[in-house]
Amino acid sequence: MTVPIETSAREIAAITRHPETGAFQEAAAGGRLVVPQCNACGSSHWYPRPFCPHCFADAVEWKEASGRGTVYSYTVMRRAKPVYVIAYVRLAEGATLMTNIVDCPPGDVRIGMEVEVVFHEAPGGVLVPMFRAAR
Repeated sequence: MTVPIETSAREIAAITRHPETGAFQEAAAGGRLVVPQCNACGSSHWYPRPFCPHCFADAVEWKEASGRGTVYSYTVMRRAKPVYVIAYVRLAEGATLMTNIVDCPPGDVRIGMEVEVVFHEAPGGVLVPMFRAAR
């Protein structure tokens, strides 16, 4: 699901493109979440790299993720206007991403909270995966 940023919401910074995240950004543009997965040991990981950080094999492929996970850790940026939440989300596939928790009052965010991916639009029309409380 794509959610446009409201004028009262925090503006998302423009996205910098890097060669190692190209597949991730292309998938996000289509409303899909992908993560690198090792074909040798089956582990998913983040940040993208040409080898598996678990077994060091070079058999890494981009695989579509379910978009579901749990909050591993978070912090509320209370001094920012508007206030927002940065979190580490552990995906069902095992990779842990740094992201934002959106569409949820900051006081309701908890470690272990189940979340699902939602895409917000950044300047230039780039879609950025973020997470909200699972429905």
